Amino acid sequence: MPQNKYSGQNRSRPSSKGFTLIELLVVLVILGLLAGLVGPQVMKHVGDSKTKAAALQIEELSAALDIYRLEVGHYPASAQGLQALVQQPENQSGWNGPYLRKRVVPKDPWSQEYHYRYPGENGDFDLYSLGADNAAGGSSENTDIVSWE
Repeated sequence: MPQNKYSGQNRSRPSSKGFTLIELLVVLVILGLLAGLVGPQVMKHVGDSKTKAAALQIEELSAALDIYRLEVGHYPASAQGLQALVQQPENQSGWNGPYLRKRVVPKDPWSQEYHYRYPGENGDFDLYSLGADNAAGGSSENTDIVSWE
């Protein structure tokens, strides 16, 4: 009786399903190389974004300080700090705040408080962030972001 090609067992090579260990290792090496090349570039852009965000926040806070000065007649004292933008200082007439939309003084992108000094050494007031390292000086993500430049 002739055998149907669909009946019986296929005696040819067993079909290989899946990947060999060598193929998996090659893929892992390629992924590792890509991560090594692309990862630092992505992290560089994340740092640049935080620096730009801090500069924008400083601009917003500076504008709020200018409005405060127009209404009150002077900038908040260093002791009052930026909190005077969202909460009326004691015995302060002319205050018509809060001067910030969210009624909260934001922290810089690295979760540190902004530094404020009045009278300023570089202008009417000094407002700045010390960057990721929270120390004076530095470059890249550690650079100081200031209101007077």
